[in-house]
Amino acid sequence: MEITKQYSRKRRKQNAISIDRLSELPDSVLCHILSFLSTQESVATTILAKQWRYLWKFVPNLIFHFEDSDTINRVLLLRKLQKINTFRLNYGVECNAYQVDTWITFAVEHNVENVDIYLSFHVDLPRCLFTCETLVDLSLENCGLVPDIGSAVCLPHLKKLHLMYVGYEGYDSLSNLVSGCPVLEELLVQLYVEYSSCRISSPTIKRLMVNYLFEGERYDNRDYNKMEIDTPAVVYLQLLDCTKQYIKCGALNFLTEADIEIFNSIKPQDGFPYSRSVVEFIDRLCNVECLKLDLSRCTEIIDLVLSAWTISFHNLTKLELSSDCRFLLKFLENADNLEILILREVHEEMKGWMEPQRVPACLLSRLRIIKLAGIKGKTHEFEIIRYLLRNAKVLERVELDYPSSRNSVEKMFTMYKLKEILLFERGSKSCEVVVSKF
Repeated sequence: MEITKQYSRKRRKQNAISIDRLSELPDSVLCHILSFLSTQESVATTILAKQWRYLWKFVPNLIFHFEDSDTINRVLLLRKLQKINTFRLNYGVECNAYQVDTWITFAVEHNVENVDIYLSFHVDLPRCLFTCETLVDLSLENCGLVPDIGSAVCLPHLKKLHLMYVGYEGYDSLSNLVSGCPVLEELLVQLYVEYSSCRISSPTIKRLMVNYLFEGERYDNRDYNKMEIDTPAVVYLQLLDCTKQYIKCGALNFLTEADIEIFNSIKPQDGFPYSRSVVEFIDRLCNVECLKLDLSRCTEIIDLVLSAWTISFHNLTKLELSSDCRFLLKFLENADNLEILILREVHEEMKGWMEPQRVPACLLSRLRIIKLAGIKGKTHEFEIIRYLLRNAKVLERVELDYPSSRNSVEKMFTMYKLKEILLFERGSKSCEVVVSKF
């Protein structure tokens, strides 16, 4: 019993020391710690001790998550620090547009560096946001209008810009905004519009992510149904493109990684200009080291694209491909340094598999890992696996992922077919084959 009391006293003493140590930290350090919390959580620390009573007023970040407008107004009125590092507003209840304008203007006037705004309703943003000289990071989602040409845009220190489903005053609003960001390094654009073009031009962007969904069959004007990219310094490119006309892209000499999905259901008889633009775009990717390419939903123009294919990928070491398996042949024959190959299930059955007349160089000396995801035991899948296992001389591992099934008969049939693969001839004695479900 005495030992228990001594242990309890020792624990209380240790806890007291821990609290004292925290309280002894300089206010500047405590404010830095509070800056990682939301403003509501930061204000809640006032109950801890007298020393914490006013600390929240000196925290450099203002982070609001669904607080009511009265709370936000009170916080802005009572805070003491002149500079704002981060202003984040996640507001789910529709309110007076004047209030939102006031809050953002307040942040701009206090030399804010990072602004992140998500609104569940549309409201115009104050123009001063687009001329904020201290802004480094800007993220807008479901809100505001990006100014069109003729409106002042000057963001001299902005390096990171994320625009997710925002409004645009005109068809040149995006290009106008980007041109006003002379040191921009990262751009994320998500568009879901019926009548628009997407033009992005910048000599400084290094990371570019574009999700461009086009909707509306009644617009056939080539000036609007297109995407144009001119970012020569980009090293990472992510693109989801559903345009109806064409893709135009400048040189990508520094590109090392790309994630591309092209979705187009254009009819073959009308598809030559578009398919030519797709080939020219893929040609721009020739310097990549890692490539994720999904062409499985533009099957109508596959023949036109393949007929014009003359592309080599000398730097490519990792490929993740969803497409007609004729594209697999093209990559095997034109990517001599390929080390990792990932093949994913396509929306329609892959067709056109024919073994190359001679074994590609990557199979003889480079390819180490193969992963096939979503296989269903179809004939063409077995033909591909059999060929790769037999000819890949330095292969180390093959992973076969098959979809789980509640149908016991279908499940037994799939497992029976997959077991056949374990008996296939292997060109590499050290190769292991792993079968799993996802």
